[in-house]
Amino acid sequence: MKEAHNEARTVLVIGGGAAGNAITLLLHRAGVEVHLVEARDDWNATAGSGITLQGNALRVLRELGVWEQAEASGYAFGSVGITAPDGTVLHVQDDIRSGGDDLPATVGMQRPRLQRILVEAVRASGAPVRLGVTAEILDQDADDVRVRFSDGSEGRYDLVIAADGMGSATRASLGITAKPEPTGMAIWRIAAPRPAGVTRTDLAYGGPAYIAGYCPTSDTTLYAYVVEANRDRASIPPESYADEMRRLASAYGGFWPEITEHITDPAQVNYTWFDRMLVEGSWHRGRVVLIGDAAHCCPPTLAQGAALSLEDAWVLAQLLTGPAGWDDALFQGYYERRIARVRPVVEASVRIGQWQLDGVRDADVPGLMGRTMTMLRELP
Repeated sequence: MKEAHNEARTVLVIGGGAAGNAITLLLHRAGVEVHLVEARDDWNATAGSGITLQGNALRVLRELGVWEQAEASGYAFGSVGITAPDGTVLHVQDDIRSGGDDLPATVGMQRPRLQRILVEAVRASGAPVRLGVTAEILDQDADDVRVRFSDGSEGRYDLVIAADGMGSATRASLGITAKPEPTGMAIWRIAAPRPAGVTRTDLAYGGPAYIAGYCPTSDTTLYAYVVEANRDRASIPPESYADEMRRLASAYGGFWPEITEHITDPAQVNYTWFDRMLVEGSWHRGRVVLIGDAAHCCPPTLAQGAALSLEDAWVLAQLLTGPAGWDDALFQGYYERRIARVRPVVEASVRIGQWQLDGVRDADVPGLMGRTMTMLRELP
């Protein structure tokens, strides 16, 4: 491969989610010519209910220059409560500040608001963006990648970064056979008004669902969720989503009755299976490299999906803007640096859910959470 670190470089980023937006911002800031294409016309800026951002995610948002907007738009807190299904608080545990002591342990946000913050930052950067466009054909040699797009245009790039999510078409086109696999659980989510007394995440284990929880996302909002065994999606008509979630949620006490009365519109309820995936061996083929959910995904039992994706972008950007050439050694180094951190999180996230599925009541869930989050205090 040609050594291009003293020459102008061009990068194509496929996918405008958390990882794609972050790597675009970081590379553009460093003077790399970076182009972003996103399949959704709306830049996926309206989907989703809420998101829980641990400190290691907040650390990357600060590096991106958007931490102040995120802090103002979300709800910061520093503990998690464990309750009985009737709402009785059994234990309150301080969260680990995985982003360092100068950042909150956790911030809850409305997921569309986080996406809009990142979108606005990319727009303000001036990096070229095309919406409603996909990369259909990638043809690479030792020096660059020629890309044909869905709108008929073509481009030539020194590097392509695939940030196109769990169902990544780019990953499949590279001959990587890893695919998301269901873990056996599914989650119902909804955004709702925040009861005044909800000031942290509370989790109830047991009852008709494996987990019932909520997370404040602003002074006036939260998102609530219940986790059960996954069911055939075809057996659950979308028009029944509110009824199904309300049926599960109505068995829980505490703040749940106040939350449940807002579960009325099926269009506002999201139903998703828990999946896991980890691409092993390498996250690149030549000059195409995977980041974020295209390389790994895990169930949200540790709330680390977006955090790991943001970390991928941060680490890869550091390597690409350093003195090393863009070659197999650099991309393999990126993989080895990330896999050592991502694998334990994926495995812990899956294990916590499996304990619930298996009915293992003496499982060390808090201990495993604590050990994993303590590890994440280290820089990625």
